[in-house]
Formats: sequence, C-alpha cells, structure tokens
Amino acid sequence: MTKLAIVTGAGQGIGESIAFRLAKDGFAIGVADINTVTGEEVAHALVEEGYEAKFYQVDVAHRDEVFQLVDQAVSDLGELAVYVNNAGIAVIDAFVDADPVDVERILDVNLKGTYWGIQAAATRFKQQGHGGRIVNAASLAGVEASALQSAYSASKFGIRGLTQSAAKELAADQITVNAYNPGVVRTPLRDAIDERTAAIKQVTVPEQQANVLTEIALGREATPADVAEVVAWFASPAAAYITGQSIMVDGGMEFL
Repeated sequence: MTKLAIVTGAGQGIGESIAFRLAKDGFAIGVADINTVTGEEVAHALVEEGYEAKFYQVDVAHRDEVFQLVDQAVSDLGELAVYVNNAGIAVIDAFVDADPVDVERILDVNLKGTYWGIQAAATRFKQQGHGGRIVNAASLAGVEASALQSAYSASKFGIRGLTQSAAKELAADQITVNAYNPGVVRTPLRDAIDERTAAIKQVTVPEQQANVLTEIALGREATPADVAEVVAWFASPAAAYITGQSIMVDGGMEFL
C-alpha cells in the first residue's frame, strides 16, 4: 500500500524541499498550502519528476479544513504515514507596536494550526491502528526568543510544548511526535524578515544579513534542503525510537 506524507506549507521554501525529500523516500505527497498557485506548481513539479502527489488548498488555522485535508488525501493517495506541520507565518514588529490582527493570525496559523494538525493526524493514525510520525516546525526563536518577533517566538515556544505533550500522550499508540528548529534559512519568508528587520534597525538588508551571519558557527545560512534532511530522518525507520524531541538546524547558533 502506498504510504502518504502530508506536508503543510509545501508551496515554497522549506515545505517544498520537504515534499521533494519525502517523495524521494517513496512517499506519496499531499502538498497542502493556502496559496493555490504555488501549491499547484509544487504538486505538478513532483508529478513531472515521476512522484505521486496532489495539491490540497487549506488554511491550517481552521480545524475543519485540516481534518478534511487528511480525509481527502488519504482517500486520494493512500494510508497516512507522516504528517508535517510545516505551515507558518512571521511578522516583524516592536512588541509595543504589534497589531492585534497580526498577533492573532500568527497564533492561529502557527500554534493552533499545529494543534489541529496533530489532532487530525493522530486521529487518523489511531484509526489505522499501527502508529505514525508527526513532525512539527518549531524554530530557533522557540528556543531563544528573538527581539522584534514576540508573537512568532511565543508561537514557536508553544509548538515545542505541544510536541512534548503530544509525544507523551500518543506514545502508547506508537505515534512519534518531534520538531525541527531552523535557524536562518534562505526562503521568501526569510527575505521578508530581513527586509522588515533592516528597516526597523535602520540598516541596509545586506548589513542585516551580514550581522546575522556572524552568529552562525558554520559560517553560512541553511538551505531548505538542510532542514528537509532532518525531517526525512524523523520520518525514517532510523528515528523509530525518537519522540518528544526538537532538533536544532541552525549551523551552531544555539547549543543546548
């Protein structure tokens, strides 16, 4: 039977790279994203390379849409094996200036979206009766909070908590729950973060990027593929005995 991996936020950046990496390992891919254009492009590219994939439009902030995503993808592509809660957004602003609408949206997408994804995946895994893998996108900002990223940091700290709590509850069903903590990864989201941060700090974007680079022990930014390799490991037989963990993928910005 075909094994299905659902990846949210798979229309670009880290999510796109995860989708291709898991496809390489033999999974059919449910490409889930709120952006129909980019999501369809990724699904089409996967199929063009000979992989099995289908796009699903979803706003992970809405619980019913997440459950419908799982039901439809299983119906279309096969038994669920891996669910990756990768979808997320960020807004850069001073704490006292943060727009309530932005704060609520970040918490709805990042934190609640991960909560609903864990619920939906675990419900399906329990029905199937033989375990599964849930992998969540936390962040370096969920280990050491970042200035100008208060709501984002709060959401990512929360995801690490959800990961640990769910891992404890779901272990009896052979469902593992883990998280990855990216540092600086060059994606469209990171481009937007750098531009906004540079404007607030009144420096140029190249200056902002150079300043951040000095904090990375390995001396380079991550690529989406660097993160995808960690997710693929969590999804592999090699990580069968790992649960409740969050792994740094930051090139040595923070040591735990």
